[in-house]
Amino acid sequence: MPPTRRLGGSRRETSDRVRFKVGEREVDGWALNQSRGGLRAIIDEPIDLGTELEVFIGDAPGRPSRIVWIQEEPDGAIVGVEFLDVEGRASVPPEPPRDGQGGAAPTGADSDGG
Repeated sequence: MPPTRRLGGSRRETSDRVRFKVGEREVDGWALNQSRGGLRAIIDEPIDLGTELEVFIGDAPGRPSRIVWIQEEPDGAIVGVEFLDVEGRASVPPEPPRDGQGGAAPTGADSDGG
């Protein structure tokens, strides 16, 4: 697989609580890592790929975002989130590499979403 260029800058590990607001619905989770361009988080409830939402990290104000990849887990999912308010972000999220079993691999989402 060819190397990919990170658009979001370097990642930093985190364990901040996150809240995703999709219309009137709210989904809680935990951030695993964050970069300038997005984050990777664990959630208990499903959110569809491509969903645009507002993400709240800790006590910070909400940021417009989009789900760019999902790895289904038995007790929820790990999601890659692209911040939509970052200058120079990709206008179309890249297709995540596959893990060979039909799920998107979280380590392959280096261009956005943690």
